[in-house]
Amino acid sequence: MSPFLAIDTSVGTSVALIAGGSVLAEVNINDRMGHAENIGLALAEVFKRADVAPSRITAVIAGRGPAPFTGLRVGIAAAIAFAEGVARPIFGVVSHDAIALAELDGSDSTPITQAGASTSSQIGSQTSPQIGSPLLVTTDARRSEVYWSLYSGLDHHGCPVRIDGPHVNKPAELESILNERGLAPRLATASVSASALARVVERQMLAGGASQDVAALYLRAPDAVAPKDVSRTSKAVS
Repeated sequence: MSPFLAIDTSVGTSVALIAGGSVLAEVNINDRMGHAENIGLALAEVFKRADVAPSRITAVIAGRGPAPFTGLRVGIAAAIAFAEGVARPIFGVVSHDAIALAELDGSDSTPITQAGASTSSQIGSQTSPQIGSPLLVTTDARRSEVYWSLYSGLDHHGCPVRIDGPHVNKPAELESILNERGLAPRLATASVSASALARVVERQMLAGGASQDVAALYLRAPDAVAPKDVSRTSKAVS
């Protein structure tokens, strides 16, 4: 058994151990504010439940977001620290890919080349989408915005095929984008799961395309700005 450790803090805190496609243990804490307090508890709990020593981990997987800065950096920092501590490789996954896999896995999800032509799409609408419409994954970006990505299905390795995103927009802007493109997507209802994150990497490895990029996807400029240089504007004091 060669277990992977997966960590995602793009929404709540999700930590999982997975081996050969089987989930050994997973902890999901739906607290969007307490990532720093919850990550250590979640890590300890999954190792306890799985009865696996940290030294047996063969790879660490970090969810890259998109997500707000504070929460996302906790999970990525924890994944990097753990990987360095046990001297194992680390891989990065767009968190929306994990949602897409959980939504599409086991369904008729052959990649499509042309979406439905309806222009009456409503985000979160209960109307039935056209056959062959893409999957829309959205997560809360705060500030009355959403992060979003579009998927056409799964490839022949079972990996999610992302055809657009991730981006961040107001819901009305996103709806306008979809209408302009004539898309009536299915709306994903799954949440971010660390076990799905690990399954993405397992399939990417089989396809030879797993990425070691763990750069955070904030999609916004930081709120903090450099202080103004007052040396040129302040009056000289004689």
